[in-house]
Amino acid sequence: MSVEIRPVRTRAELRTFVNFPEKLYRNNPYYVPPLVFDQMDTLDQKKGAAQEFCDSELYLAYKDGELAGRVAAIVNHKANEQWHHKEVRFGWYDFIEDPEVAEALMEKVYEFGRKYKMESVVGPLGFTDFDPEGMLIDGFDRISTMALIYNYPYYNDYLDRMGFGKDADWIEYRVTVPTEMPDRWERMSRIIEQRANVHLRQLTRKIVREENYGMKVFRCINDCYKDLYNFTVLPDHMAEKYLGFYLSILDLRYLSMVENEKGELVAFGITMPSIAKALQKSRGKLFPFGWWHLGKAMFFKNDDTAEMLLVGVHPDYQNSGIQSLIFMDMFRKYHDFGIRYAETNAILETNLKNQGQFRDFEHECKKRRRSYIKKLEY
Repeated sequence: MSVEIRPVRTRAELRTFVNFPEKLYRNNPYYVPPLVFDQMDTLDQKKGAAQEFCDSELYLAYKDGELAGRVAAIVNHKANEQWHHKEVRFGWYDFIEDPEVAEALMEKVYEFGRKYKMESVVGPLGFTDFDPEGMLIDGFDRISTMALIYNYPYYNDYLDRMGFGKDADWIEYRVTVPTEMPDRWERMSRIIEQRANVHLRQLTRKIVREENYGMKVFRCINDCYKDLYNFTVLPDHMAEKYLGFYLSILDLRYLSMVENEKGELVAFGITMPSIAKALQKSRGKLFPFGWWHLGKAMFFKNDDTAEMLLVGVHPDYQNSGIQSLIFMDMFRKYHDFGIRYAETNAILETNLKNQGQFRDFEHECKKRRRSYIKKLEY
């Protein structure tokens, strides 16, 4: 029987779309489910924040009557305008080990791109950079992190056969936290603070609430990342949608914030105890008992690993040593909290300055992922 592709139209079909990886990776010890409610909100074409500047379509693949794959086709008009290109993105691309299924789903992405007169196909990317991106090409035997994609090796083989090539690569590090903090760090921290006229600030719930700190972080993220690969600079009114919930639940002790003499945020390190194993136990669901596993991992009985979600320094301060200040503060906290390892999110392989921060630590490159690109044929 040939492959049947169906567009997602109902809430029930959206839930099927979101839950498909649970079937595909159920017995895989390295796959970490995302939070189901977060995926539902992101992909909902009526409520999703990015629908303001994106057109998209979600597709499900069926073979012999059985669910066999999924894909999202996305045209991010804001990113296309910002980067002066015409790209249709594919994301949430998962499928059984069957090239016919993979190709049938990608044909729908091509079709969607032609509808909007796009010139190339790129991915896996999400609506924005707050969504998972980059297909895993190395490190399949390492547990995934909360924010990143896990996939089987055959995904890459199929994309190669379809004529896709490399557009960008990211790498991920696993860093060992020193058992003793170097004495010189305290001295270096004071020197950097005095020289750059900045200071570390520990957040509280009151500060976050009364100073609308989510907006400060959101604007700083835009400033720090605006020149990185395919980043979409987002408008201020989206701050609450993208950061509000997470700032309300994160353990603020794991956040490192640097402000200048005017109280402006100029650098940040947003990290958290790893909840990968808790997500595996809960299968990405809060109920009936998922909230307990997640809360326990975040606040009560931390794993020995922390995830470095976002680290950034405002362009005006990037040669001032502030990034070292952020890293020294984060690793002091890891040491105090009993964290033995820190895992980075994806770092562009061309971002040598960021990678250089780990040269003084024991570290290993544990994963590599890739964004693929192909010219769209008409």
